[in-house]
Amino acid sequence: MWADSLRPLAERDDAPVFSPLTENRFALGVETIYEGYLLHYGTSRLFDPPDADTTLLLGDYLYAHGLVRIAETGSVEAVHDLAELISLCAQARAEGRLGEAEAWAATAALLGRDALADARCELSDRSDPSALRALARAAAGAEAVERACAAHDLRVR
Repeated sequence: MWADSLRPLAERDDAPVFSPLTENRFALGVETIYEGYLLHYGTSRLFDPPDADTTLLLGDYLYAHGLVRIAETGSVEAVHDLAELISLCAQARAEGRLGEAEAWAATAALLGRDALADARCELSDRSDPSALRALARAAAGAEAVERACAAHDLRVR
């Protein structure tokens, strides 16, 4: 499934989106999970599966594989943050809310630091991503966050 779904080398985009905002030990896991997210909700950088079932399965596999990579760092808190992110994005999608880019940026920037609960509630309960945006900018810098969010916006539906 994996090999059959890979885009030809010349069509792949290997530019990182949210991993520049996180610690090096989390970077590959974050991008793996993000690629799974793109398969579910956007345009994958690396894959072009032949059908919807394969797309869904591959996206789920990449979510799981990325979480395994994060778990291997020994940070239970980081795994928790990413599980919350996946849930928050699914909720935002189901309800047609904005704020997914900010949720990704803040999670990447503060991964494993137990600093996102209140800001996630602001998005989940009030559809307000401003607290997540502020946390991301404070942790990773406004320019890096804006660059990541802009790259994200180009890939999602």
